[in-house]
Amino acid sequence: MDESVKQAVRNFALQNAVQHGGKADRKAVMGRIASSFPELKSRIKEMLPEITEIVEAVNALSHDQQIEELQKTAPELLQKERKEKGFVLPELPDVKGTVVMRLAPFPSGAPHIGNARSFILNDEYVRKYNGRLYLVFDDTIGSEEKIPQAESYDLIRESLAYLGIRYEKEFFKSDRMEIFYDWARKIIEKGYAYVCHCDAPTLRKYREEGRECEHRNQSVEENLEKWEKMLANGYPEGGAILRIKTDMQHRNPAFRDRVLFRITGREHPRVGSKYNVWPLLEFSWAVDDHLLGITHVLRGKDLMMEDMMEQYIWEIFGIKGPVFLHYGMLMLSEMKLSKSKSMKEVLSGTYTGWDDPRTWSLLSLRRRGIQPGAIRNFITSFGVSLADIEVPAENLYAENRKIVDGIAPRYFFVQEPVRINLNLENPVELELQNHPVNHELGKRKLTVETAVFIPKSDFEEYRGKEIRLKDFCNIVCEENATVTAWENRNIPRIQWVPCNEFVNMVVVHTDGSPVKGVAEKNLANANVNDIVQLERYGFVRIDAKGEAVKAYFGHR
Repeated sequence: MDESVKQAVRNFALQNAVQHGGKADRKAVMGRIASSFPELKSRIKEMLPEITEIVEAVNALSHDQQIEELQKTAPELLQKERKEKGFVLPELPDVKGTVVMRLAPFPSGAPHIGNARSFILNDEYVRKYNGRLYLVFDDTIGSEEKIPQAESYDLIRESLAYLGIRYEKEFFKSDRMEIFYDWARKIIEKGYAYVCHCDAPTLRKYREEGRECEHRNQSVEENLEKWEKMLANGYPEGGAILRIKTDMQHRNPAFRDRVLFRITGREHPRVGSKYNVWPLLEFSWAVDDHLLGITHVLRGKDLMMEDMMEQYIWEIFGIKGPVFLHYGMLMLSEMKLSKSKSMKEVLSGTYTGWDDPRTWSLLSLRRRGIQPGAIRNFITSFGVSLADIEVPAENLYAENRKIVDGIAPRYFFVQEPVRINLNLENPVELELQNHPVNHELGKRKLTVETAVFIPKSDFEEYRGKEIRLKDFCNIVCEENATVTAWENRNIPRIQWVPCNEFVNMVVVHTDGSPVKGVAEKNLANANVNDIVQLERYGFVRIDAKGEAVKAYFGHR
């Protein structure tokens, strides 16, 4: 059996054992092999002794050992199989006419996997109902900490294109400021908003105590006059804010007289210093969700307070808004950096850009060869749930492996190469399959003259012992090695590359570190963006070709 088939047999045996109290059934494993590798059906009986040996070895492990090994080699087999009918979204409530939804990214860096949950779920719903999806850049300066970044608009567009997200129209909050100002005047005229001069500590204290400040009972005329003064740069930053009147005895202090507009002197990447007064999220969305005809808003559960405020504003104006739906946060265990932290590293030059693998942005996943279909399958597998989810990146890799494993050609790669001289009388030419199962990928040739490279770690571990150079020959591992046999024996198998036919290679890993080595010369025929598997090493995406082939590591 080929190595990949043997690994599949072991994985299926481990899964069957885990499901049945630690003892795998040989017939069940044979059935899985037959269904997964139809081309091997005629050889199942021939393979029976090796299958039996593998099943017996798996059954000799403890149940904990079986789970631990399966988690490492094929974690997707520990998860429940998805139903053949595929993922089904829950129905949207109160659907009347065309469904209109919106994406609302804030342009501060490149989106990450958490943002992808919003992108993909909104896209799935719009496809389900044949509706409309808008991209609305939420690029106001409402927060003191978050500032829109000029390059982020294109980073967002690029990320959406990578995921296959289709949207109908594009809007910018920064283009709609006069609309927000007009609605602010209207809410002041209705007596529901006032200009406040309290500093932040006082405002916070009064909220907690349920106390009204001295500015709350100003007349409409006085508030309108002060509002116009705010717009005319008549107050310094922090000198005045526009607040909405709610119940100061509301059970949630955060809901009491919230801020609607702030003054800021900071530059905006699209409109410069044209505006000095900016709306906060809930006011701008209360206006735009109504004016843009949004029917359903799917957003993170951390924005439920903003939902309440939007609804309160609609009640003031006697208008209706969309239905709100929520989901919890989704994080990868390995993804520890925040977007703001990543931005600092990108701007400082510590990271090479937003597609540096250390950012864990969607663009960095693309550079590593993670397929958009894998991300969509990963996201939809969790459904629409309020629960916060943190899972290992291996769950995402398992989805990607399902896509690339059957189409990625195999190549030999050796890191930290050590030269091994062989006692060959004549050059040996090998013809190898580019894929153990998908023979449509063709074959390739390797010629070995007098020496091969093997990994330094293998040389040190097996020095003086008999090993097999995978798909080639058996040797005693020494600097000057003797070929002991040609047939495939049950001895350690290691990777190798001919010394007479190789290309230099660099593989960039998820921590940004470059791993240098050599690969077989056939890899030079691969194209940039190709996904290939370096045998016994992992899947990589070819990133550049020159003096050395540069690749980004995807996963094992």
